[in-house]
Amino acid sequence: MGPVGLRERKKMRMYQDVSDVAITLFLQKGFERVSVAEVAAAAQISKPTLFRYFSSKEDLVLHRFADHEDEAARVVAARAPGESAVDALRRQFLAGIERSDPITGVNADPHILAFHRLLYGTPSLVARLYEYLERSEDALGEALGGGLEARLAAGQIIAVQRILAQENWRRISEGEPVVDVRRDAVVSAEGAFARLEAGLPRCV
Repeated sequence: MGPVGLRERKKMRMYQDVSDVAITLFLQKGFERVSVAEVAAAAQISKPTLFRYFSSKEDLVLHRFADHEDEAARVVAARAPGESAVDALRRQFLAGIERSDPITGVNADPHILAFHRLLYGTPSLVARLYEYLERSEDALGEALGGGLEARLAAGQIIAVQRILAQENWRRISEGEPVVDVRRDAVVSAEGAFARLEAGLPRCV
């Protein structure tokens, strides 16, 4: 992949800037109490311009997951020769825990915790999140070779990652020390991926 052009960089910056403005408003006032028109005004763009970038109000929040949508599929496609898909995904998830990647739930930054409270506390955002997860499953299923067995394996893998991350976030949001959660998260992830490895088809 070549360097990103100026136009694409400007587009990416617009996505990020408008999403940041929207999330700030949602955290301050609540998702349901902020209109799309209010977000557009705060971002100093028109409402039609906003909808050229984001197809729904929910996507203003879920934009932060866009880069992760095909992440599992990319990890599997780039795995080392002889490495199983589950091993590659285990390694990637554990590395995320080590660097406090918010996608693993092991992150005590107050803004990240507030973002997760907004996300999981808003039914329409949770519903939209599941659409992202379904696309993640589809992409991973294709990376695993397609077919029913691959799609079943992808569903199990994505579910394990989601549940592990939500448990980590829940514990930190309830006040548990992040050092304790991180330690337990590693053990839980190792066990969960080991069970996946044992139960999934050899081709995975």
